[in-house]
Amino acid sequence: MAAPAPAPTPPHRVTATVLRPVGTPVPLGFLALAGAAFVTAGLQLGWTPPAERAAAGTVMIAFAFPLQLLASVLGFRARDTAFGTAMAVLAGSWLVQGVVLSAGPLPGTRHALGLFLLVTAASLLVPIAAADTGKIAATVVIACASLRLGATGLHELTRAPEWETASGVIGLVLTAAALYAAAAFALEDTRHRPVLPVGRPGSRSTAVRQRTEPGERPEL
Repeated sequence: MAAPAPAPTPPHRVTATVLRPVGTPVPLGFLALAGAAFVTAGLQLGWTPPAERAAAGTVMIAFAFPLQLLASVLGFRARDTAFGTAMAVLAGSWLVQGVVLSAGPLPGTRHALGLFLLVTAASLLVPIAAADTGKIAATVVIACASLRLGATGLHELTRAPEWETASGVIGLVLTAAALYAAAAFALEDTRHRPVLPVGRPGSRSTAVRQRTEPGERPEL
């Protein structure tokens, strides 16, 4: 009696990995940050009449909050935890500040808002500590945002005009830094090479130049 034929060998499974091209969300997040920071600085430095506080709050809620939230989601999808966390924290802070401003002036010192802004400023130290040291420009922007939140929080707690002025000045510096970083990262992403310095060492800049495949993104 003939031996039974061996069972056929199952075909090998083939696993395919599909990469989706993801544009860097850094310019989007930083441009939203610049817009809200500049409007807030104008309010704090007296460039905008106090009667327009609700309008400034609308900018925070309708512009900065959704755009930075979107940048946060895209940052996490691109596996940049530090950037995604920073954008999420800032998005939440703009929403809270916008709601408070839209509610109109409140008598006395806003202890709750001041404490919230202080802990938000401290929270940004986490993504700053975790950020890639090859992107100094982005780290500087987040550090300026933390300083501005801290100064604003101290003003809300003390109502000292010096802290409000300091927050406004820091807001102007933050606006300039965010605009520069947004332009630098946008140009780098579209031209596939460094155009404006962002603080990457030579090896990191070379890696950006060598990115050629769709969906391949070694760094944000």
